[in-house]
Amino acid sequence: MSAGANPKQAARKPMSRSQAIGIMFLCTLLGAAGQVLIKTGASTLQGSDPFSMLLNLHIFSGYALYGLMTVLFVFALRDEELSILYPIISLTYVWVAGLAVYFFKEQLNAFKLIGVIAIVAGVGVLGKSGKI
Repeated sequence: MSAGANPKQAARKPMSRSQAIGIMFLCTLLGAAGQVLIKTGASTLQGSDPFSMLLNLHIFSGYALYGLMTVLFVFALRDEELSILYPIISLTYVWVAGLAVYFFKEQLNAFKLIGVIAIVAGVGVLGKSGKI
């Protein structure tokens, strides 16, 4: 260890690929939940000023989940490749589509369904490490 090295940093055990991917999946769920909260809060806003948004519990909670998601994303990125982890974030769109149908009674038409399938397939293809 060099003289200027941080002993806590040297003792840190790197995260495994499966742990990093698991954290990224958790990030997608947090992001989707945040979107639902923000949408719920936006539909109940009385005013249009930014201060009323800060006081809206749903909107505030949604952005708090985004903040937590960002922190977890940073931890996952420390030990794993960005090109492996980042495509997983697009699964947030998949969860949001399902949650929008469930909570907001939005319609999932054929085009949206094809898009969801394309996202899932894309994550699978991009997530391959090249090892068979």
